[in-house]
Amino acid sequence: MSKRIDGAMRAARIAHALKCPVCGNPVQVEESGRLLCPGNHSFDFAKQGYVNVLTRPVAGHYNKELFEARRRIMLESGLYAPFHKAAADLIREVPLPASETGIIADIGCGEGTHLHKILQQLGNPDVTGAGLDIAKEGVQLAARDFPNAVWLVGDLAQSPFADGAIHAILNILSPSNYEEFARMLAPGGRLIKAVPGAGYLRELREALYTDERRTYSNEGTVELFDRHFRRTETVPLRYSVLLGRAQLEDLVRMTPLSWSPDPEAVSRFLDRDSAEITVELDLLVGAPRD
Repeated sequence: MSKRIDGAMRAARIAHALKCPVCGNPVQVEESGRLLCPGNHSFDFAKQGYVNVLTRPVAGHYNKELFEARRRIMLESGLYAPFHKAAADLIREVPLPASETGIIADIGCGEGTHLHKILQQLGNPDVTGAGLDIAKEGVQLAARDFPNAVWLVGDLAQSPFADGAIHAILNILSPSNYEEFARMLAPGGRLIKAVPGAGYLRELREALYTDERRTYSNEGTVELFDRHFRRTETVPLRYSVLLGRAQLEDLVRMTPLSWSPDPEAVSRFLDRDSAEITVELDLLVGAPRD
C-alpha cells in the first residue's frame, strides 16, 4: 500500500474530528486519497501521506535543514526525553471516550518528532495523534518517517478540526490561538502548553548574545494562557543534557536563537567537544473558561 493511501486511511479513522477549513462542513476521506466536503472542496493526500488543507499561500520561516536538525537531536540525544514522558503522563490523566478513538492534536507539530515520541510513551492503541503545522517542509518529514499519526499542513486560524473533537491539545514552544483551542476541545479535554523557562537553552543564549536576549521571561506568555484558559496544573521541568559536537551543531541549526547573532559567537560556541545544555520548561495544563 502506498504512503498516500495509508495516510488517507489513518485520516478516515478520525474523519468525524475533521472539518472543511473553507466552509466548515464535515468531511469524508475517499479511498482514492482525497478529503472531500459536501461543498465540493477537496484536498488530495500527498505521496508522503499527509494532506495540505491550506486555503492560501503561506511563507514559512522554517526550512528543511532546521527540521532535520531538530529531528536528529531529539532522536539521538534524548534532549527532550523527560518532557516527552511528562507530557504522556499528563495525557493519561485526560478522560478519553470509551466508544471512540481518543485524539491528541499537536498544534505546531513541525517535523512531528515530539508527537511521535509522546505517542510511543503512551503506547495506547486507542489513541490517535494528529499533527498540524503551517510549514509543509516539516509535515512532509513527519509523514515520511512517522506513520503512527495523521499529518496535516494547515493554518491554526482556519483549523481543520471539528468542534469539540479533540481530547488533548499539545502546543509545544509554538504560537497559540486560544479561541480555536477552546472550540476544538472535547468536554473534559485539556490543553497542554509547553513554554520555555528562564533557563531554557541558557548556555546557547549566553554564548550568542550580549544584549537583553541573554535573558528570557515567560511571564507574558503565562499571563495570556491564564486570561483565556483555567489553569488546572503546572509541571515545571528543569534538567541538563550533555551534547557532543555534532549535536551542538544541530542545536544551533534548529533554534531561532541562532538566526541573527554574530557568526564569530556561533563559531566560538561550537568550538568544543561537548557541553551541558539546560532544558527548562513549564507545562501549563488548562481547560477552557466557562
